[in-house]
Amino acid sequence: MSKTETKEGSYSASDIEVLEGLDAVRKRPGMYIGGVDQKALHHCIYEIVDNSVDEALAGYCNEILVNIKTDGSVSVQDNGRGIPVDKVAKTGMSGVETVFTMLHSGGKFGSGTGYKVSGGLHGVGASCVNAVSSRMHVEVYRDGKIHFTEFLGDNPKGLSGKNIEPIKVIGKTDLTGTKVTFWPDTKIFKDQETGKMPVINREVVAARLREMSFLNKSLKIVFTDERLASTEPHHSEVFFYEGGIKSYVQFLNSTKSILHKEVVYFEAMKEDVNVEVALQYTDNYSESIFAFANNISNPDGGTHLSGLRNSLTRVINDYARSQEFLKENDANLLGEDVREGLTAIVSVKVRDPQFESQTKVKLLNNEVQSAVSSVVGEGLKDWLDRNPKESKIVIQKAVQARDAREAARKAKNLIRRQSVLESAGGLPGKLADCTSRDPERCELYIVEGDSAGGSAKQGRDRMVQAILPLRGKILNVERARIAKVYDNTEIQALIQATGLSTIGDDVLRPNIDELDLTKLRYHKVIIMTDADVDGAHIRTLLLTFFFRYARPLIEKGYMYIAQPPLYKIEKNKQIIYCYNEHQLELARAELGEKANVQRFKGLGEMMPEQLWSTTMDPERRTLKQVTFEDAAEADRIFDILMGDVVAPRREFIEEHAGLAVLDV
Repeated sequence: MSKTETKEGSYSASDIEVLEGLDAVRKRPGMYIGGVDQKALHHCIYEIVDNSVDEALAGYCNEILVNIKTDGSVSVQDNGRGIPVDKVAKTGMSGVETVFTMLHSGGKFGSGTGYKVSGGLHGVGASCVNAVSSRMHVEVYRDGKIHFTEFLGDNPKGLSGKNIEPIKVIGKTDLTGTKVTFWPDTKIFKDQETGKMPVINREVVAARLREMSFLNKSLKIVFTDERLASTEPHHSEVFFYEGGIKSYVQFLNSTKSILHKEVVYFEAMKEDVNVEVALQYTDNYSESIFAFANNISNPDGGTHLSGLRNSLTRVINDYARSQEFLKENDANLLGEDVREGLTAIVSVKVRDPQFESQTKVKLLNNEVQSAVSSVVGEGLKDWLDRNPKESKIVIQKAVQARDAREAARKAKNLIRRQSVLESAGGLPGKLADCTSRDPERCELYIVEGDSAGGSAKQGRDRMVQAILPLRGKILNVERARIAKVYDNTEIQALIQATGLSTIGDDVLRPNIDELDLTKLRYHKVIIMTDADVDGAHIRTLLLTFFFRYARPLIEKGYMYIAQPPLYKIEKNKQIIYCYNEHQLELARAELGEKANVQRFKGLGEMMPEQLWSTTMDPERRTLKQVTFEDAAEADRIFDILMGDVVAPRREFIEEHAGLAVLDV
């Protein structure tokens, strides 16, 4: 029998399935909302909020209420115009039903009076949230009436085609706007570790809502979380910033030492692009610049960021020469020199934004670069001329950064000449490398101390797992200039072992966005430290280094944290490893109170076989991938935890003390 006649391998037209309406979203939610985990759950909230923010951009909304309820639902209400309730000719349904059941529908495509500027480009946000919700209620306050409709996840209109009750009027009102309440479907959303419905993280959502309020000055967002015990008051925050992104820079710099009191701010309309820029220098050694287009964060930057950077470098060099801070024979300051210590926000509103991909990480519109460059060039030159005292401080900061950059280059060359890195190929001698040279298969375990390193080397899979033991705590790069960073042999070992380098220049600098990941030797870089206070500190120091000097490595998903067990409980040769107190309680209940409990104080106490089976075996280990949803908030947290200012760190610790695990 030929292959085409084999029953098991048959493939005909009957095998082709056509997904209609929103069935595709429920079948492949990752394609539309990025997954089914906590991040995707948050994304659903943002999609509905963004629709309300678009009403604010259009000038019809100035207040949004976001509420997480005790039954797991989330409601978003605005005081905009309200979604149209009249019938859409092409669909035969009301505007509300069309928006929430039809992909690629909405008021953001044509040249009508819907939305001239919008974050949503494809008209899939509201309908996708409906598709992954078990239930959704929509109330529209319009023309003095309350219009209501309900969608059900198992058979919403547009999914199975089964009719539900159409939109109807349920009362009268003086309000205008839209209220959307949705219940995320527990059959769709799953936590990767527990397999259960993920929990909405209040702080992450609050950070995003705060950001939206900053980006839209005078927009009030009231955020309420009702999930506390009934005896406690609801958690509620109000985000309202008349200063917009100027207030945003002040917020980001509230934990830093600033070099000039005034936040420099420019706003202008150029080439049909609304440009806003706010900036302020600090005494930090890293830059914190964040770019937004139509309220969308663009972590990979784009033409608006290029316009800001190019103009900033040009104007500061011109001013430095005109005031003779740079002599005739001096080379120009580089971009990274003039950006050291800078906190800046660039936000543009574009009628037809073009992004590099569906995730909108990078803006491509060419007209935006010239618009931003023009606005910054004119505004910054004027500010420098009017503020000679502050301008001198800024130029001196840039010159110091240039000198530090040159010192770092000399330090690295000296290290090479002194052959500190002794093994072949420029790799640190303490590295126990793996056999494979395929980065996608290879893993690097960064461990503390020779004892843990010895156990890890003996217990590992030598084909794909490399071990790099570090001696003690590495330098806190948040408080150190780049030359001092390169003087630290442990950090130098990290750079050489991982293969971190930059495009055209192998000296890493803070926040460099030209990291050459093609030379990365491992696609899993795993921090494996002891489960105690010192281990947590070392882990934080390492994360600070990677966040400041190799952020793309985290953004691409290459950074992980290993989870070693805290306890080993044994009885009658039955052994259970426990990773937290809850697991220990369950194990004690299973084995009885007479079971022997061993508390692991460090990885070095574990035998190689134990370390392999509990922490390094891909079939049984627990790895936590290091991610961040909000780069600006992550930047602020690292500055709080590792910076020079003590008061914000004390406040942070006091606020989050309840989340800490006491190690005794």
